[in-house]
Amino acid sequence: MAQFTKNSRVNPYKNFKFLLFFEGRQDPVAGISKVSPLKRTTEVVSHRDGGDLSTPRHSPGASKFEPITFERGVTHDPDFEEWANLVYSTEGDAAVSLAGYKRNLLLKVLNLQGVPVKAYRIFRCWVSEYTSLPELDANANATMIETIVVQNEGHERDPDVVEPVET
Repeated sequence: MAQFTKNSRVNPYKNFKFLLFFEGRQDPVAGISKVSPLKRTTEVVSHRDGGDLSTPRHSPGASKFEPITFERGVTHDPDFEEWANLVYSTEGDAAVSLAGYKRNLLLKVLNLQGVPVKAYRIFRCWVSEYTSLPELDANANATMIETIVVQNEGHERDPDVVEPVET
């Protein structure tokens, strides 16, 4: 079995311990239970010189970042709803103020001991989809989940979070 070279870790980190922060807040967003992947796709630009073989050459084109979905159990915490309402109002478009509708986020991944092992800064996010209440079913044995989908303009790993020494 291949070993990781940075420290004596043999197993990869689990994916069930993480925290989400709004920029400028010290406390995490309450109860996040699921985050979709942070995904970047770069278009491939193909070109061919007239005198070359019939094999095209490839170079990178524009990059785009996929929307990110955040899920959490329904609570009285209004953070998701208040953020989502910055781009929509029941009073019409004239009541919408786009001041401050974009937020930077910080996603921290924790090890089993609760120590941050990786963190990602996610830039200029805004809520494009909001599910305030899921389908209700009196016969189900389930938790109500609130969901937001955020558009973003990129993410990068936070270099300040370094790999801890395993104990």
